[in-house]
Amino acid sequence: MDYALITGASSGIGLEYARQLARGGHNVIIVSNRDEDNRRVAAEIAAEYSVSALPLYADLSQEGAADRIYEWVTAQDLTVDILINNAGILLFSTLEHTDPSRIDRIIALHCTTPTHLCRLFGSDMKRRRSGRILIMSSITAWTPYPTMSHYGATKVYLRNFGQSLWYEMRDYGVSVTTVFPSAVDTPLYDLDEKVRKRLLGVGLMMSAGELARRGLNAMFHGRRRCIPGFATKLEYLACSLLPARALLPLLHLPPVKRLLSRL
Repeated sequence: MDYALITGASSGIGLEYARQLARGGHNVIIVSNRDEDNRRVAAEIAAEYSVSALPLYADLSQEGAADRIYEWVTAQDLTVDILINNAGILLFSTLEHTDPSRIDRIIALHCTTPTHLCRLFGSDMKRRRSGRILIMSSITAWTPYPTMSHYGATKVYLRNFGQSLWYEMRDYGVSVTTVFPSAVDTPLYDLDEKVRKRLLGVGLMMSAGELARRGLNAMFHGRRRCIPGFATKLEYLACSLLPARALLPLLHLPPVKRLLSRL
């Protein structure tokens, strides 16, 4: 049976990807490091959409995580024809004040494991000359952001990796789509409800469902890149055109200096 494998699928954007794929008739594999949530989500999706939904526990920040996922899929005699590399964490902190273990975790989660997953499942897709890969990067991949040096750098890696992989796979029937969202309404943002609604209302934040819809639409159309939403496109243009030095005056503002001293 053919499946869509979604990492970080027990909540947030990953859950929306899983639900929308299942709604379209795709069997799904729910992967995250929350075993109980995986099982609950898989059961709910299977019951609601009448597809096969399988839970798979995996700590994607651990060495060898991609190999263990691939071995499990192979042992179950399943075919992954859609791979959604979605799992991620949001980390605000200056590098000086970031615990080394958190640096290792974000690099493994955002860079190492997705790369190995693409190699393993992408090689199978290439042999079959059919398949789709979606990679979640970020608008932060287009310009350096203070307090997000580690996060942004991993998203730059995904930007270059995804777009290079698109060139490698395009002649073999395998599409590779990299998505560059800005702020998304998920539990990663600990915001007051009024602030959240205001940001959604003016378009500075996008719902997880809308982001997933746009990402999947780009993937199924074989697009190389997806920058979802008008506000995100404006942010992308500003980030692409303004030099990094344009941020320097902001860093000298007293409120920003106080913030940076605490992170």
